[in-house]
Amino acid sequence: MTEIRTVTTLRRKRDEILAVIRLYERQLDQARADLAHVNAAMRIFQIDEREHLPAYLDMHRVFTRKEKWPVIEAALREGVPLTTRELAVRLMRWKGLDTSDAVMSKAVSNLLIHSLRMAQTRGKVEMIGKRKGVCVWQLAARPSEQPSLSI
Repeated sequence: MTEIRTVTTLRRKRDEILAVIRLYERQLDQARADLAHVNAAMRIFQIDEREHLPAYLDMHRVFTRKEKWPVIEAALREGVPLTTRELAVRLMRWKGLDTSDAVMSKAVSNLLIHSLRMAQTRGKVEMIGKRKGVCVWQLAARPSEQPSLSI
């Protein structure tokens, strides 16, 4: 059975309208991107002295070579095992960094993982497990504190 001419015409018209809508959506996406760039340029040129641009930090240069360990050790000396994230927040607070910045917090945590693993190989800390997929750390027992085995 042949199609009615009206149905064929309506389908063709529907396809044309869909093509136009897709074109407008692409143009709208491009316009949004252009607007974001213009707004960013305006922020650069309208900075007050009270307002400043966020700095991009190289996390390997934020902390000196042996700067992290005294803070980590002091936090763990309180006797409560802490996760890597909790240690990162304490380290950020000590350094004066923004603790609400999730990206920076994750970067500091990643730095700490390496430092804590190295301290673990030296026998300074031990990982006692995981809490919600995050390592939990405590200071390692000193050799004099470890129970001796008598046979």
